[in-house]
Amino acid sequence: MKTTTKRKASMADRVYEALKDDIFEFRLIPGDKFSEGDVGARLNASRTPVREALYRLQREGYVDVLFRSGWQVKPFDFEQVEELYDLRITLERAAMHKICALPEEPQTLRTLIAIWNPDHPSERAVGSTVRALDESFHCDLVAAAGNREMTRIHREITDRLRIIRRLDFTRDDRVDATYIEHAHILEALRTGHASEAADRLTTHIRASQKAVREITMERIKEAAEAHKSGQEIAQKVTTKQ
Repeated sequence: MKTTTKRKASMADRVYEALKDDIFEFRLIPGDKFSEGDVGARLNASRTPVREALYRLQREGYVDVLFRSGWQVKPFDFEQVEELYDLRITLERAAMHKICALPEEPQTLRTLIAIWNPDHPSERAVGSTVRALDESFHCDLVAAAGNREMTRIHREITDRLRIIRRLDFTRDDRVDATYIEHAHILEALRTGHASEAADRLTTHIRASQKAVREITMERIKEAAEAHKSGQEIAQKVTTKQ
């Protein structure tokens, strides 16, 4: 009995991770509708783990259950996005002051300085790597402040904003700006200028927030098509090999 329960839980976890990845990679875009049967057939999973995974995603705000018509990837609530950005700024500004008040410079700061100050532009990360590094930059700084509850809440906000923030890195100018702005924030922290670090951080996040406001469903569909085309090319290359 215990083995069966563990197997079901494991399958539910796999379905959950697969669906979440589909949403993050825009294989499923906001507004897309699907059924539990569709998911089960595609992932070779029975109804119970599929339903468990979907209810977990619903609790986390990624999907909605539709009365008698299956499920839907939750449409973007841009008002909620604005509120989450405001809360994120409040937490990260507080973290800047806490870091500067620490008796010793945290190792995290030295590590981030090395990442965001490459010797040459060619050493910069690209694509999904720079997106992951950007997320880590903000999360690591909040964690370095040493407040576990602040870190937990900030990570929850980060998780909820992850989908929409990904589109902020589809433009080269935003990638360039991210490196420059992160380096300036870190320099202010390194020299103990908490207010300057907090102000630079706020300007940096507001620029990202402004870019997010300009996102439309058309751009999301374009990102989904670009991802799909990239996958098809990669598949053809693999087949030839």
